[in-house]
Amino acid sequence: QLQLVESGGGLVQPGGSLRLSCVASGYTLDYYTIGWFRQAPGKEREGVSCIGSAGDSTNTADSVKGRFTLSRDNAKNTVWLQMNSLKPEDTAVYYCAAGTWLACSNGGDDMDYWGKGTLVTVSS
Repeated sequence: QLQLVESGGGLVQPGGSLRLSCVASGYTLDYYTIGWFRQAPGKEREGVSCIGSAGDSTNTADSVKGRFTLSRDNAKNTVWLQMNSLKPEDTAVYYCAAGTWLACSNGGDDMDYWGKGTLVTVSS
């Protein structure tokens, strides 16, 4: 069974940067698309970005395009979300999930495995 653990969240000032990590154990990430999703208080979950199993395909939500970058190293069973120029509206719990490209691109409801999330707070 694949297990995912996110880390790297915290409090950051507007305009700052954070790098979130998603580390997998129990199975290889090689065959999975990995997605990052977020949920702000009182709001529905939102897809942030997806990266294909080989790392050569990504898609990114318009709300974070140009600011967030997704990368992966399958040898390390790790995916990273680099977040720059953070805004208060980026405040949310960020989750990584593993599944298919289609499931990731369609909002994540059908992703197979989920982490427990890491909180990102952007505030001065």
